[in-house]
Amino acid sequence: METMRKQLTEKTHETASGIIHYWIDKIDADAVTLVFLPGLTADHRLFEKQIEHFKGKLNVFVWDPPAHASSWPFKFDFNLFDKAKWLHEILEQEKITRPVIVGQSMGGYVGQAFAELYPEKLQGFISIDSAPLQRKYLTGIELWLLKRMEPIYLLYPWNCLLRDGTKGTAESEYGRKLIYDILMVYDGDKKRYAKLAGHGYKILAEAYEKDLPYEISCPALLICGEKDKAGSTLRFNKAWHKNTGIPIKWIKDAGHNSNTDKPEIVNQLIEGFVHTINPAPLSSQ
Repeated sequence: METMRKQLTEKTHETASGIIHYWIDKIDADAVTLVFLPGLTADHRLFEKQIEHFKGKLNVFVWDPPAHASSWPFKFDFNLFDKAKWLHEILEQEKITRPVIVGQSMGGYVGQAFAELYPEKLQGFISIDSAPLQRKYLTGIELWLLKRMEPIYLLYPWNCLLRDGTKGTAESEYGRKLIYDILMVYDGDKKRYAKLAGHGYKILAEAYEKDLPYEISCPALLICGEKDKAGSTLRFNKAWHKNTGIPIKWIKDAGHNSNTDKPEIVNQLIEGFVHTINPAPLSSQ
C-alpha cells in the first residue's frame, strides 16, 4: 500500500470544511483519466490493484473522500453534491479533461451527482457495487433507515462492526485483509466511524429525496458481485440495468467490493470499457 502511494503524486485541495488528500499520475494531458472513488468508510487503498494495473497506461486519480482517512479533520457540514463539486474543482485544477469515474458503492453515488451537475464533463461512468440515485428505486423504510444509521452504529461493539465490515463486504482473503486494514484507521474511535457512516447515509438519503433525474448521458457500465450482501445492491442493479439498458457484468464469487475480490476480471472490464470510448491502444509505459 505504501508502494502504491509512492508511485503516485500526493496532493491536497482545501475546502471550507477541511482538506482533501488525493493521489494522481498523469502521463498524457489529452488521455482518459480513471477517477477512482472509494465507498463509504473506505479510502484510496481500496483501488490499489487497479492503480497497479493502470498506472503508466492511463492517467489515474484516487482520493481519500472528505472526512475519510487522511482527509481529516473535516467538518460534517457537506452533502453529496458538495463532494461532486469538490471533485470537479480538483479535476479542473489538474486540467483533467476526459474523466471516467469509477465509483465503488458510495463512490458511484458521488459519480451520479457529478453527472447531474456536469454532464458535459464526464467521458464515462463505471459503477462498482453501487446503485441508482433515482428516488423510485428506494422503499420508504429504506429511506427512513438511511437517516438513522449513526445511532445504530453506536450501539454495535467495535469488534462486531469490524467483523461485518470485512466479511460483509469481501469474499476473498485479500479483500477482507485489505478492508480490515482500511477500517483500522478508526480503531479506538468508534464515534468518528459511526459519525462518518451515519453522515454518509444521511446525505445519501437527502440526495434521493431531491428526486432529480440523475441520468447518465455518457457511456456507462455496471459491475456487481454476485455475492454482494450490502443492503439491496443486487436488487438495485438488476432494476438499474433493466430500466436503463446500461450493460451489467456480474462478477462470480465476488462480494460488495468486487474490485478487490476479483481485481483481474474487474481490471479487464475497465480496460475494455475504456477501449470502447478511446480505441487507441493503452500506453505501455
